[in-house]
Amino acid sequence: MRILVIGGGGREHALVWKLAQSPKVEKIYVAPGNPGMLNLAECINLPASDFESVAAFAMEKKIDLTVVGPEGPLVAGIVDVFKAHGLAIFGPTAAAAAIEGSKSFSKELMHKYNIPTAFFKICSDSAAAKAYIKEKGAPIVIKADGLAAGKGVVVAMTEAEALTAIDDIMGSHKFGEAGAQVVIEEFMDGEEASLLAFTDGDMIVPMLAAQDHKRINDGDEGPNTGGMGAYAPAPVLTAELKQKCLETILKPTIAALKAEGRKYSGCLYAGLMIKGSDIKVVEFNARFGDPETQVVLPLLSSDLVEIMLACANGTLNETMVKWSDKSAVCVVMASGGYPASYPQGLVISGLAAANAADGVVVFHAGTKEKDGQVVTAGGRVLGVTAVGSSIAQAKDEAYVAVDKIHFANVHYRKDIAWRALK
Repeated sequence: MRILVIGGGGREHALVWKLAQSPKVEKIYVAPGNPGMLNLAECINLPASDFESVAAFAMEKKIDLTVVGPEGPLVAGIVDVFKAHGLAIFGPTAAAAAIEGSKSFSKELMHKYNIPTAFFKICSDSAAAKAYIKEKGAPIVIKADGLAAGKGVVVAMTEAEALTAIDDIMGSHKFGEAGAQVVIEEFMDGEEASLLAFTDGDMIVPMLAAQDHKRINDGDEGPNTGGMGAYAPAPVLTAELKQKCLETILKPTIAALKAEGRKYSGCLYAGLMIKGSDIKVVEFNARFGDPETQVVLPLLSSDLVEIMLACANGTLNETMVKWSDKSAVCVVMASGGYPASYPQGLVISGLAAANAADGVVVFHAGTKEKDGQVVTAGGRVLGVTAVGSSIAQAKDEAYVAVDKIHFANVHYRKDIAWRALK
């Protein structure tokens, strides 16, 4: 089989790495890819926003399955274009991907079908948004309605912070068109977890629960990022709670989307807030999470190609998805200054030594090749993942590998998986 993967970050490196383990796979192309994938796939330049050209490439190269990593192409309709050409593709249509592309659509869907989530109000002008904030008080959560690369959420602990967020999003257009409308939500207290699931639009099979670390600094201090590390399985989502999530959130959501004429296939990501036995949806994403993918896929015992094909052609079945009983921890090595401004083009050393350790994989997130060397090319540069017999062992192995890698002004958290080990 010939596979095409769309994307070039750490999530896509993890997808390529797992897909390459399938005995069915003869060749993988990745667009645009990154230097970490060069021994697994052929990196190619395709006009990412020109879906007809991407589909033409897939037809020319006789691609058997295309896998879409990032949310942008899904929300913009790449799956619709591929399906129109009769090409197999893993991911939801544009209509179904609206569950991530529009926060207001997602919240209204949950409200209509009684899927547990925070109370909310949708505002399309700043005066109404500010009036609602003053009525409700703080803490409160402000979300840009559209896609904002994971950065469009402000958890405001004071009313002043919330009002400033409205000025930034709706007044200064910090996230462009994504902030033309905002969703204002109740602040939910508890512990967050991510539960990803495979689905063909009828059957839905959850993956292992993971937990991401959003804040830049140890102890969950500092600004939010795209994710500074993750671990799986997350003990906060017990077997009993996972079953409850399947019955009260995942199955009803897939059924709701189908009822709305937006049948959803691919990976559905549920961001959850857990407090005692209470579970509510924080958000849905229409694709694999980053960095959750980097800890979930190393624990998958089954053939990812078989599962993805089954999702694409409507034949998914629970028995296809099996998991290792081990644990995984991923530590993100970021550029100093991230999530604000940071330098690029810094030489990275020690990658081979880190990768040589048993059970360790270094996933490239923001790197490029320059004059025969791998250099930094993003805020989140590497995701160092280790698999161990326990979360404690996986964490120790991950940090041993991290210590072997060097680049100027590197920043990483020292406390990944602290909640599980507490």
